[in-house]
Parts: sequence; structure tokens; C-alpha cells
Amino acid sequence: MYRYDTHDQRLVDERVAQFRDQTRRYLAGQLSEEEFRPLRLRNGLYIQLHAPMLRVAIPYGLLSSRQLRMLAHVARTYDRDYGHFTTRQNIQYNWPALERVPDILADLATVEMHAIQTSGNCIRNVTSDQLAGVSPDELADPRPYCEIIRQWSTLHPEFSYLPRKFKIAVTGAQRDRTAAQVHDIGLQIVDNAAGERGFRVFVGGGLGRAPMIGEVIREFLPEADLLTYLEAILRVYNQNGRRDNIHKARIKILLKAWGREVFAAAVEAEWKRERGDALRLPPEEVARMAAYFAPPAYDAQAAHDRIDPAVEADTAFARWYARNTVPHKVAGYRAVSVSLKSPERPPGDATAAEMDLVADLADRYSFGELRVTHHQNLLLADVRVGDLPALWQALRDHGLAHPNIGTLTDMICCPGLDFCSLANAGSIDVARQINARFDDLDYLYDLGELRLNMSGCMNACGHHHVGHIGILGVDKKGEEWYQIQVGGSSENSASLGKVLGPSVPKDQVAEVIGRLLAVYLDLREDGERFLDTYRRVGVEPFRERAYAELEVAA
Repeated sequence: MYRYDTHDQRLVDERVAQFRDQTRRYLAGQLSEEEFRPLRLRNGLYIQLHAPMLRVAIPYGLLSSRQLRMLAHVARTYDRDYGHFTTRQNIQYNWPALERVPDILADLATVEMHAIQTSGNCIRNVTSDQLAGVSPDELADPRPYCEIIRQWSTLHPEFSYLPRKFKIAVTGAQRDRTAAQVHDIGLQIVDNAAGERGFRVFVGGGLGRAPMIGEVIREFLPEADLLTYLEAILRVYNQNGRRDNIHKARIKILLKAWGREVFAAAVEAEWKRERGDALRLPPEEVARMAAYFAPPAYDAQAAHDRIDPAVEADTAFARWYARNTVPHKVAGYRAVSVSLKSPERPPGDATAAEMDLVADLADRYSFGELRVTHHQNLLLADVRVGDLPALWQALRDHGLAHPNIGTLTDMICCPGLDFCSLANAGSIDVARQINARFDDLDYLYDLGELRLNMSGCMNACGHHHVGHIGILGVDKKGEEWYQIQVGGSSENSASLGKVLGPSVPKDQVAEVIGRLLAVYLDLREDGERFLDTYRRVGVEPFRERAYAELEVAA
């Protein structure tokens, strides 16, 4: 993984010192709330419903065991003993005391971590594929490009106060696991007909109040021009994006207003006008960055590993192996998901003790590294097949081996009204309701791959628009109601879900989900996922069954 040099470390250390002084002056009454707000936001600090919330950056989701232990230390020392992993591959702490946040940032700096640009109208944490570097379907490892973008975008003076927040994702695999088409910029690594490396460029994706799927503005961007072209896109947006209305300030609104062709032409014109050698990426710089992400020392003997037949036949192990491990490009290894979606926990939460445990397991079984996934789980990317039984047992002993990855209960869920000042309704308690209703693993496995995403408000932190089933909490005269959508996807053939109809009360959400699943089971054809069946038959069969004899909002 990338390691800080002296310049990186100095930048982060100085940023901590700056924010410590800014916080001191604010608490002393020398800075107003209006003056302090942009300063705290640039350091990942929100004021939420009950307490400040600190969002810590985990660039492209990659962590060392040392860094995860530091995150556990922060949870234990400064918070209420847990953290919440997000769809941005970051971690959030919901209960830090404002006066201690500079101390948290100082501790994070000792392990090459920070909270810079995890909030505010700037370029946020760059996200990527949790299987980067190990997936058999990968054309190229996206992490070197993510790191190049991270260094270019951090404290970029021209793009520190954009019209609105800005998110970039990079994928190098045939199957998009980064939700690239619902980012402000999505980059897909491709090769052209001549075998040259480059990127397909999506622009204008995003969720929230005006959800949109990104559009391709360039089918092939040469690798060397990555940063020059990104600058051109950001410059067009920065100069022309709306600043008079926060709900119409994202780049997706500008692209829609202009149209794809006009927007693409403006970017091309800006690119040609300002394109120079200073930001062009020479092959040796890409190679230098790629060297940070060289494969670990895999054991060639691992290809001969065999699991004891008695263990392999154990139903609990077999389920975990089938659901929570996936193929690796190196024979004898698997990538292992650590589920943070067991019924007894809010989705995405991990305690300090659990983080310490996973750090220990990463050292023992996965070369001291792990990843945070887009779906709010953790992943050990390089586990030898022969070590799987011991790893499974260790995870099982601590409640982290729930075999539900990719199923209905592996849901994306924002903190909702339990913590967020923007939320209209709770999410965590609805997740509990769904877990209680659908607790039969055989039933979940029969349903197959199914993505359920839930948000507590229109800001869509839970990506409800692109869930196969999406749930949105809404306020109806002070009561919590829930809008149900079906047919969304954030993968290659990305789509936005369609609203079924009127909202339903909280106590009927799981019942509606059950009715949707019954329609799917009645209508599916061989090999079809829920999404496939929906796309074949349309929304009407689901709509008709969902509302039979249900109370709905006016």
C-alpha cells in the first residue's frame, strides 16, 4: 500500500496543528459559528443530531492492520467504543467531543491517516473496488490511479470551494463494484484497439434529490492525460456550476442543463486550451506508483492446499465459504468478506474489540492488509485456502462470520434519524425489522443475489435509488413513513429504481418487502436474479401485490 513520504506527513501534521488552533479559537469565542463551519467541514467534522460526527478518510478503502488498530483506539478512547463504516469506504464516529477532535486527528496522523476533505464542497475520498489487485475479472489494478488522483486533489487550491461536493470512483474490473456510474466522475480502465491503456470517462452521476446515471463523455482517455482531463472537467464545473441553489449545484445538474454533447465539447475545449506537460503522467510515474501496490509474497505451495473433508462438509462452514469468500486471481487463495450485517448490529458498525480482532486476523492470514467495501463490510483480500477453516472459526467465535454477503440482509443502511440531523426517518430500526422477518438462511439463499439499500432522507447516503429494492424514509406530519422503490442497480447496467406508490408506515415495511419477494419467486425464470425478473416483467406486478390491504400515506 502507499506509504507517506516526508511531504505527505508534514502536510497532515501541519493540518492537525492548524485545526487545533482553529478549534481553540472557536471554543474561546474568537471565531463565530459561521467562520468555524467551513474550517471544521474541511477536516471532516459535522454537527449532527446528538453530537459532532467525525468522518475519517480511508482512501480507496485500503487499510493496514496498524491503521485499523488506530481506528479501534479512537473508538475506544474518544467515542462510545464503535465506528460506522460507510459506502464511501470511510469510517464515521458519532460521539466525539468537539474539544478532543484535534487529539483524534493527531493520533490518526501517526499512522498516516486524516480526515481532510471528507466533507465540504471539495473533491472527496476517492473510492474503488474492494477486490482491486486480486479479482480474476480485473484488467488493471485501479489503486495506483486512485492514489495519483488523491495526491493531485488534496488541498488543490483551485478546487477547494466547488459549487458542491465532488466524488470520483475508479474501477478496473469487468464487473463494476464501485458504483462508478453514480459518481460525479467515474473512471473505467480500458484498453483501446491498439492495446494502449486508458479510461472510459463517465460524468454527471449522482443520487440525492435528483438522481441521475452518469453519461460517457469520452470513450477513451489516454493514461498520460488522466490529470489534465480531470482538471478540465473540474474547471468547467467550477466556472459554470450553480451556486445559488444547493439542490441544483452538483455537476449532474450542469450536464443535464447543457446536454451531454455540449458539456463534453466544453470539456474538450478546456482540455485543449490548458493541456500542458506539467500534469501529464509519464509511464515511469505510473510505474512508480504501481510499485506501492505490488502483490504480496504469495506461497506457490498454496495451490496444493486442501480443506479437511470433515470441515468442508460442515454446513456452517460450507455456507460461509459459499457466501463470504470469492475467487482470487492467484491459485490457492480466496478473498474473504467479514460481514458487518449480522442481525444484532446496525449495518456497517464495528466495535473497537472487533476492529482489533480483524487487525490481528489480517496480520495472521492476509499480509497485514484489509479493505472497506462499498457495501459497508470489511474484506481480507489474500487468504490462503488452507487457512480458511481457522479464520472462519475465529470470526465465528466473535460473531463476524454471518454468511449473508450478497443477500437481502447484506443491506446498505445509513445511520438515519438515530444520529443524522438531516434524516426524516430511522433506518437502523427498520434494518432490525427486516433482519427479524427474513432470518431463514435457506430462504435468503433461494432468493439469490439481492441488493436492498435504505436511506433516512433524500440525500441518499444509503444509495436507495440503486438498490434492487430501495427504501427511503420520509416524514408525514411528524410520523415516519417509507417509500419503496424497485429495479435499481449501481453495476455495469446501472439503473434508477421506480417508486412503487404511496409510502407505507414503519411497521409494515418488512411486510411489503415480503410481498415483493413473493412476486419475484412466483415469476422468476431459471437463473434470474430479482433485478432480472423486474426488468423482464416491469413494475406493475410488484405494485399490484405490494399494496393489497395495506395502509398507505395520502
